[in-house]
Amino acid sequence: MRASAQAVIIGGGVVGASVLYHLAKIGWSDVVLLEKSELTSGSTWHAAGGMHTFNGEANISRLQKYTIDLYREIEALSGQSCGLHPNGGLMLAATAGELDSLRLICSRARYLGMETEMVSLAQALEFNPLIDPSHFIGALWRADGGHCDPSGTTQAYVKAARALGASVERFTRVTSLTQRRDHSWDVGTDKGIVHAEHVVNCAGLWAREVGHMVGIELPVLAMEHHYLITEDLPELAGRAQEIVNTTDYCGELYMRQERGGALLGTYEPHGVVWSPLKTPDDFAMQLLPEDFERLAPYFEVGFRHFPALGRVGIRKAVNGPFTFAPDGNPLVGPVRGVRNYWVACAVMAGFSQGGGIGLVLSRWMKENDPGQDILSMDVARFGAFATPKYTSIKVPENYARRFRLAYPNEELPAARPVRRSPIYAQLKAAGAVMGANFGLEHALWFAPAGTAPAETPSYRRSEAFPIVRAECQAVRGGVGLYETSNYGKYEITGRGARAWLDRVFACRIPPPGRLCLAPMLNPAGRIVGDLSLACLADDRFLIIGSGFAEEFHMRWFSRAEPPADVAVRSAASTLCGVSLAGPHSRALLQSLVRIELAASAFKLFRVTETAVGFAPAIVTRAGFTGELGYEIWTTPDYFASLYEDLRAAGAEFGLTLFGGRALSSLRLEKGYGSFNKDFRPDYTPGETGLDRFVDFNKADFTGKAAALAERAAGARRRFVVLEVADTDAEVVGYESIMQDGAAVGYVTSGAFGHCVGKSLAAGYVPTGLARDGARFEIDILGDVRRASVRLAPLYDPAGARLRS
Repeated sequence: MRASAQAVIIGGGVVGASVLYHLAKIGWSDVVLLEKSELTSGSTWHAAGGMHTFNGEANISRLQKYTIDLYREIEALSGQSCGLHPNGGLMLAATAGELDSLRLICSRARYLGMETEMVSLAQALEFNPLIDPSHFIGALWRADGGHCDPSGTTQAYVKAARALGASVERFTRVTSLTQRRDHSWDVGTDKGIVHAEHVVNCAGLWAREVGHMVGIELPVLAMEHHYLITEDLPELAGRAQEIVNTTDYCGELYMRQERGGALLGTYEPHGVVWSPLKTPDDFAMQLLPEDFERLAPYFEVGFRHFPALGRVGIRKAVNGPFTFAPDGNPLVGPVRGVRNYWVACAVMAGFSQGGGIGLVLSRWMKENDPGQDILSMDVARFGAFATPKYTSIKVPENYARRFRLAYPNEELPAARPVRRSPIYAQLKAAGAVMGANFGLEHALWFAPAGTAPAETPSYRRSEAFPIVRAECQAVRGGVGLYETSNYGKYEITGRGARAWLDRVFACRIPPPGRLCLAPMLNPAGRIVGDLSLACLADDRFLIIGSGFAEEFHMRWFSRAEPPADVAVRSAASTLCGVSLAGPHSRALLQSLVRIELAASAFKLFRVTETAVGFAPAIVTRAGFTGELGYEIWTTPDYFASLYEDLRAAGAEFGLTLFGGRALSSLRLEKGYGSFNKDFRPDYTPGETGLDRFVDFNKADFTGKAAALAERAAGARRRFVVLEVADTDAEVVGYESIMQDGAAVGYVTSGAFGHCVGKSLAAGYVPTGLARDGARFEIDILGDVRRASVRLAPLYDPAGARLRS
């Protein structure tokens, strides 16, 4: 065994093998994979081997497409068959909601370049004659997908990696990880120590334990998972082609052909957690005891939906553990505070996602950039709130919902509420319907007296629609209060703070008493943050951003290496806030402060520290609604008093509480993009329009060279807001924007503009097509609707109300 390596990969399943291959492919030939037993001995060996491109997140769909296409490449390089059965995929809908979901997938697929179409039940039977169509109302077919041989595919990765110089050590147990002062690692094994610059945790079922070796608790847990293989089916005899892999939403089942029979698997409710505290060291190539009595009702649904399966015997039953994160997506990337330690774990769909994960992780390790947006897989999407207790509750919930719809207006109940602001109870008493952002409860909308604080999950307009309209109109016509505690907050202090921020951010750093909009770029010139930056003093700054990105941005600040005279800390739990917005917001706030708030005295983007009623606070003249407004920040011990004072003073002005749904409507009426929805690490300053906040005259900042190159060449695409012909549903995200029948762009977010009376969609189209009034079509749930670009905001285009 070699004594040193550029990178050590821990875990010999399909994900570890993919990372090994991709690192070798980018030129890191001095890499070694350590596996405590035989390759594939954890979850990989008993996987069903399904591969598909279906995913609610477009960027993950792209990576899944890459994974499937990659298999031919590694077969050619290695001479090892992956046992590919590229027979495509079929998804069945039994309800109107499920059918809407399939229509959304179909719309998204156009721009992604994936051959997908809605098919009739008669056509579905041609793809899979085992279906009983009486249980379904529609179907979607996709050409990409099928299944592969798990062992053969893993071996193909490994053989291809070895051909590029990488090595594999089987039956080599990692016992310790010790970091040196230079941030390299001593990887202790039962065969000696390997000194490595980087360590990658691809340990699958043991990822939690490999995390413990460096003092971190990864939010990952294993669930028992069952599938059956039937005896040969007469209905399949003599067919020229295999039946298409089939997903049954309603039955929470998947099935495919397995030689002359069928494989049937279920993601049942009330799933069983496996080894909740510690994965056994000696578990390898083992299955778990069958539990037919518990699972019989769920498999019986499969026998009803696919009757031929119930007419033959069961050849084999498989019960094996698979790992999940709380939301079902993988955990990928670097871990904040542990330099040169990387994770690629909780990859339940390894044969759909493993190749793409290897690709982005290898880029990330070599170039400090994954090369594309992978926020939905980034390990940084979970913060301290994802404790073992939280994980133990959310993972079973996600497992049970693996094939259930995730409606865009649906909030899942498990492990709720976890994080609560000091006014949580008051907001609930006022009718708040809550969502959770980074584990923190926040108001979505407020049910009026006599109205149930609940919402029917739907892809179409719900009972909340008229209530959100009233909230929007109250803000535009009077004054509204929105709790902003769920925003990300960061305090930057110290003598060198200004100089460091000047390098990290692309904007001009404001003087004391001023606030600015602050794009943050990566070295490739793409957006990794769309924040606001307030200068409280020459050595003290407050940064406000998206709450979900708290850990992501804290990791980014850490990797930007603040000098010794700069302190960076999250203020997520030490500052709470509210936004006041609307034409009466100045008069309301003036009644509680001693400073002068007149437009000439407290202009847009001013910031000050002052008392608001009882509360010592930071007050900024800013907001996200396009109205005259203020954001007020105080510490948790004063927050309830601040809220009570504002509500009491607001009675004179008709103060209305509003939630996140109204905020989404108001911001799109003004053409404002939102980080995570509209601005992500796939986009550049020129594409997003954030280049107007970039100070190109600064000596240097991260991403400057790339941003200058884009300015010289021109942006390829442009962020626009489109007015959409109205029916009964708004866009969800990633629907295709079409012109003359061809997909030319895609949607990033949408809402109904209640104060302009228009359905609105935000998204990206080629720069040459981004003209005011340019006409497109958007496929919304199977209904192709006209859409027109509106380059100026539909509401108050001159911004007079914002500056009033």
